[in-house]
Amino acid sequence: MATDQTDDHREREGLTLLGAKGVNYPSDYDPSVLERFSNKHPGNDYFVKFNCPEFTSLCPITGQPDFATITISYVPDEFLVESKSLKLYLFSYRNYGEFHEDCVNRIMKDLVALLDPKYVEVWGRFLPRGGISIDPYANYGKPGTRWEEVAWDRLAHHDLYPERVDNR
Repeated sequence: MATDQTDDHREREGLTLLGAKGVNYPSDYDPSVLERFSNKHPGNDYFVKFNCPEFTSLCPITGQPDFATITISYVPDEFLVESKSLKLYLFSYRNYGEFHEDCVNRIMKDLVALLDPKYVEVWGRFLPRGGISIDPYANYGKPGTRWEEVAWDRLAHHDLYPERVDNR
């Protein structure tokens, strides 16, 4: 795609971060950095998966850092999340104090609000602190669709075969 076409496409989709230089990283939780673009295949059901192995947030009580791999999988409908904006959004948790379970649920809800996807799931695999690791999982299926049933089934069976944990 020629530069002029690329610029036109970004402008048409309302994307401000993709390809931008000198982007400011948010210093606190900021869902407004999330951007979306049109799905060219809304009639197809397909998964998009993001693995984010460098997620950090802060314990809201002690202020100590928590480290995790966040996995986001979703089946888009009309929109997809722009990956650079997702990176900046996840970075915005770096100085934000929230429990692991809250981070995972908030990420999921922010993506639902942005994308109105057919299906989305977010799984956090947090490194141990105090000898315990916490792995919250949250998902959503669009009400009134077959994805609502898929969400329940995946939630009910998501950890039937838990991974072996060797201190991560």
